[in-house]
Amino acid sequence: MKLRILTLFLFAALLMISGETVTGQTSVRNADGWQVLFNGKDLDGWIVKFHRHEPGDNYANTFRVVDGVIQVNYDGYETFNERYGHLFWHEPFSTYHLKFEYRFTDQWMKDAPSYTYRNSGIMFHSQDPATILKDQDWPISVEYQMLADAGDGRPRPTGNMCSPGTEVFFKGELYPGHCINSSSATYPWDEWVSGELIVYGDSLVRHVVNGQTVLEYTRPHIGGGVANRYDPAIKTDGKRLTEGFIGLQAEGQGVEFRNIMIKKFE
Repeated sequence: MKLRILTLFLFAALLMISGETVTGQTSVRNADGWQVLFNGKDLDGWIVKFHRHEPGDNYANTFRVVDGVIQVNYDGYETFNERYGHLFWHEPFSTYHLKFEYRFTDQWMKDAPSYTYRNSGIMFHSQDPATILKDQDWPISVEYQMLADAGDGRPRPTGNMCSPGTEVFFKGELYPGHCINSSSATYPWDEWVSGELIVYGDSLVRHVVNGQTVLEYTRPHIGGGVANRYDPAIKTDGKRLTEGFIGLQAEGQGVEFRNIMIKKFE
């Protein structure tokens, strides 16, 4: 018994020395400061919110874990019916470096809007999922938009910026549109792509694709349109976004995510 207690004590001490901790939501912080958000086994620590559904209702098991990846899977659907969904990590972040990998699948709901074809994204600086109303379509947030080759020969850069209920400054000026295209290449739909998001609170945001910086902008804040049927108390136009939640998107196109990790900047 004494040997067992000593062994457990030494193991705990090693975890403290290495900086590795478990938060209670199966999130592990490595010695180099990276916190693993997806454990490869289940959706522990994540919160689902679908348009027209209450928070926590994972309609038709859309978000699921298969073979170590998070899938957005529509095999349980008859029609899409505007069920825009998001899978949020349970805590907000402010200043950080996010890494992830994604690829699309061959699923696409044909009654979804045409722009959703081989299109998904990661929302950040989002409102708390608990404040997203049942009939609200998009969270007030900023989006790292992911696109892939649509098979029509046209360029489709990935790592773009879109802004439901938000606005940003681009090249020193308030950007009037909803999305800003990045400088990235066009990638095949079924190829794993590495994405990174570097966020300095409400100042600088940088998008990275396969190790290359493809877009930078500044001063994310609440404003503009696109998001609908939100709580007016949440949408305070002009409010600088210093922090928020991170969410994986489901908008009618099948997609897979893996190797999701984050490092907070001190």
